Amino acid sequence: MDFNNFKNKIDEYSTRKLGGLEAQFKLAPASRKHFFKALAIDENAKKSAVLVLFYPDKNGETAFILTLRANYNGTHSSQISFPGGKFEITDENLKNTAIRETNEEIGIKSSEITVFKQLTNVYIPPSNFLVTPFMGVLTNSPTFKLNHEVAKIIKVKLTELLSDSCITITNVTTSYNTKMEVPCFILNKTVVWGATAMMLSEIRELLKNI
Repeated sequence: MDFNNFKNKIDEYSTRKLGGLEAQFKLAPASRKHFFKALAIDENAKKSAVLVLFYPDKNGETAFILTLRANYNGTHSSQISFPGGKFEITDENLKNTAIRETNEEIGIKSSEITVFKQLTNVYIPPSNFLVTPFMGVLTNSPTFKLNHEVAKIIKVKLTELLSDSCITITNVTTSYNTKMEVPCFILNKTVVWGATAMMLSEIRELLKNI
């Protein structure tokens, strides 16, 4: 999608009704659905926020950013995610968390980011995080500066996400499960599943028919 076309539709995107859990569940692992259907979300879940950041690539096409987390001793080591992290007491709100973490992790100045929509929360049982995703936009193609938490930037064209051919099923092995069959996206030759795929599923539904 041409970026100018995308930018002109932001007001419409920002007011359009979200698909919510129904949209997320299209790409949710079976075990994840249980927690939401049973409302089994820990009342002490840690709050966090991520930013789905859209920008014009060098050809003027709309793209967004995924990150490969660095390898560390933790639940989400080496996983595909969006820039973001845990809410800090100094953050004014979760939107500020998403912007701050994006600045810290991939070097995008906060002043360059315009957040235009909040998405449906996603609960991540293995780490007990309740994640609030936000959609934001840059007017120019960014220069990235990665910190120690990010191993790699993955650039994805929006047209790729909107294509039906990007959805499939794969088997994954994690620190808490082995050979688990899950729905996923294949984006820029990268398997994206779990919470990140659930967020992308809601975004895909939001943007696909406008």
